[in-house]
Amino acid sequence: MKRRLVGNSLIILINRVVQSVTTFALTLGIARILGPFELGQYMLAVAYYFLFMAIGSQGLKVLFVRELSRDIQQAPKYLGNGTWLQLAFCAFCYAALVIIVWVLPYTEDTAQVCYILGLAIIPFSLSNVTETIFQTFNKLHLMAISTVPIYIVRVTLSVVLMKLGYGIVVIAWIQVVSEVIILILQWLFILRFLKPQWRIDWSFLKTTFLMSRSFIVIEGVTVLQTRLQAVLLSLLAGEVIVGLYGAITQIMQPFQIINHSIIVSVFPTMSKSVVLGMEQQKKLTQRVLEALLLFALPTIVIIFFLGEQLLIFLYRDPEFALGADALKITAVALISVAVYRPLGYLLVANRLEHINMREVIITTILGLAIAVPLIGRFQLLGAALVYVIMQLSSFIQYVYAVYSELFKVNVWATVRRPLLLSGLTAVVLLIFVR
Repeated sequence: MKRRLVGNSLIILINRVVQSVTTFALTLGIARILGPFELGQYMLAVAYYFLFMAIGSQGLKVLFVRELSRDIQQAPKYLGNGTWLQLAFCAFCYAALVIIVWVLPYTEDTAQVCYILGLAIIPFSLSNVTETIFQTFNKLHLMAISTVPIYIVRVTLSVVLMKLGYGIVVIAWIQVVSEVIILILQWLFILRFLKPQWRIDWSFLKTTFLMSRSFIVIEGVTVLQTRLQAVLLSLLAGEVIVGLYGAITQIMQPFQIINHSIIVSVFPTMSKSVVLGMEQQKKLTQRVLEALLLFALPTIVIIFFLGEQLLIFLYRDPEFALGADALKITAVALISVAVYRPLGYLLVANRLEHINMREVIITTILGLAIAVPLIGRFQLLGAALVYVIMQLSSFIQYVYAVYSELFKVNVWATVRRPLLLSGLTAVVLLIFVR
């Protein structure tokens, strides 16, 4: 059992890392080859795609995993009827995406990219059902086999076609086709060991729909929180500014990958430490926070010294240097991210996930309240400020929750070595850069 849990965790981790790395590589390729305007079109389309995909599928996926974990004999019904329900959800969400993009004042080219990339909602959402089956039957290696090679081929083909002169519309179609291929591969694997129940069970569909509502709200609000800036920037500032903002956020991607990898890897141990007492949880939490801050603080120092040069070097276009100030502002939020995300997992380990739900709602409402005035006045800098304020809101809420519900972290013991390392980094940069 222990070997299986470790293996499954590694498979999920590898899948996430490959997905993140290829996403970063594709964004880098679009920026270098096509420029900030096309990158803005792509990032806007991705924002709408993720928003409506999360509403239409992620809530059902969480519910399916929970229910099948309790009764695996229901797998044929969930595979067949769950697919019908998922298809209805994602079709509705794609129609909503098309209507919203059509109503908003986007150019015809930008709207077309959103329409095409949005089609990926359907195969991606349906693959959530198949991945639930893999997870239930402890066959996550089949998920990795069907996704990791496609991710790599997708980004490679996209870069080659862009160098041959093809534009962002073709790249959007590649995204859609690749998701269809992943779905087909996963179904071929599943049909080898499970036969779906295609006969529609209306009682099952109704019950599942009613149970899924809270999960849909949680996932939808969470994605809205993360994609809010891109949508508002597109309406208030245009595609070029969206492209610059996307370039900035992608620079943070390596840290996000490290952050996610460490947290996911330690979460099983964190959950186990709950039964060992508060002192064990405290020691583990402090070690995790220290490890993440060891990456976060030096990264902030490097960005403050080399942010502009980094943008030009990565994207090979001086126009991206316009995002240097916004990059420095956004980098400050790495401190909050390094702290509140592991604390969020700590709360879940202690069955306090209602605090996570409360935090998501409060932070999203705050973001909506401040986004329009700040982005409307300061555009790219305003988006960076909104991001930092929202991350700070999450930081304050999670720190307060852990202090009040669980224990107090030894702050100096946690930040001493990260501060020393960032100080040494600053000294080196002062000597060799200035």
